[in-house]
Amino acid sequence: MSNSKSLYWKLSAYFFFFFVTWSSCYSLFSIWLGQEIKLSGADTGIIFSVNGVFALCMQPVYGYVSDKIGLKKNILAFISVVLVFVGPFFIYVYGPLLRYNVILGALVGGIYLGTGFLSGVGAIESYVEKIGRKYNFEYGKSRMWGSLGWAAATFFAGQLFNINPNINFWIASVSAIILFGIILSVSVEITDEDLEKAESVKLKDVGHLFLLKDFWFFILYVIGVTCFYSVYDQQFPLYYSSLFSTKALGNQVFGYLNSFQVFLEAGMMFAAPFIVNKLGAKKGLVIAGLLMAFRIIGSGVVDGAIGISCMKLIHSFELPIMLISIFKYLAANFDTRLSSILYLVGFQFSSQVGTTILSPIAGRLYDNIGFSHTYIIMGVIVLFFAIVSIFTLLNLESKENNSNDIKDKKQIIVEGK
Repeated sequence: MSNSKSLYWKLSAYFFFFFVTWSSCYSLFSIWLGQEIKLSGADTGIIFSVNGVFALCMQPVYGYVSDKIGLKKNILAFISVVLVFVGPFFIYVYGPLLRYNVILGALVGGIYLGTGFLSGVGAIESYVEKIGRKYNFEYGKSRMWGSLGWAAATFFAGQLFNINPNINFWIASVSAIILFGIILSVSVEITDEDLEKAESVKLKDVGHLFLLKDFWFFILYVIGVTCFYSVYDQQFPLYYSSLFSTKALGNQVFGYLNSFQVFLEAGMMFAAPFIVNKLGAKKGLVIAGLLMAFRIIGSGVVDGAIGISCMKLIHSFELPIMLISIFKYLAANFDTRLSSILYLVGFQFSSQVGTTILSPIAGRLYDNIGFSHTYIIMGVIVLFFAIVSIFTLLNLESKENNSNDIKDKKQIIVEGK
């Protein structure tokens, strides 16, 4: 097996088990908080907000360190070790602390979840995208296995939760042990050119990014559109389960729905690179935004479990197009030496800022005006910013076709002009 194929399969397996670990303890997180820990919608919103704050702290660190060490796998090994302890953490530390004091529990949980999952996923995605560019395989085809991992775990999560939520947490730890073994087996050839490229990254390069209006327009898209993806999902399982005769039945059916959705998402992850290459990264971002607006508004308009399930499934078409478009948009329009910083700061960090601000607001709206009205408000906001992005995002689609423009943009980043 060539080194390219070997790396593809190993990193795809890493994606698979990382998302199994994440899904096992996080796909029913809001249900766990509401039904097991007995927290209100407002308290749950605070927890998501605190998680977002700590993710904000780690994302720039992961981004800079990732670009500084280049193709070395140190960050992925660190994340794997942290996640090995996720089961005991939820069962013996996080849950008891939240019952004792919500703020104290939120702070401790924010540190752990922000480091291991909420920031860790961006570091993993940016690393695999770098390796994909070096070894000529599409990031989306590798990320597809992450979606399959999430779907596989979620399929059983609802049933296991009804038996005992702790089973899911122990499954997460076992999956993380496998994760650690996989990353130990990964071996990447690092050339002198790779080392020189990584060592050339300086803190001032990060600062110069914020002098670019086009970078700010991209951040506007992220805050106005993509952050609502997380805010919508946070307490959706709680709303969905309330549509059924019993919460236990709702939990079980949501597990099936979420699993089916992510299986569809995995298929779209495979197809999305082809679609985005045909449409262009900018059009891909706009289409993803319009799909998201339709999904969120529709969730507030339709009645019953069947209608809301159909709206939720649109997610499986929207997310792959959005993720692939983001990576291709950043690679086409900015300096690839800063690819991790661009993704973790430009996308993940900015999205988390929006999520941190909006989570407690959404939580209070859920409590005061209900889920349906809140979804309509959120969807209209997303629609507005998706339309604005048509006029603000760049049209450059490939370095090969726009080499002079890209060179000028890279020079701006380096010199801060």
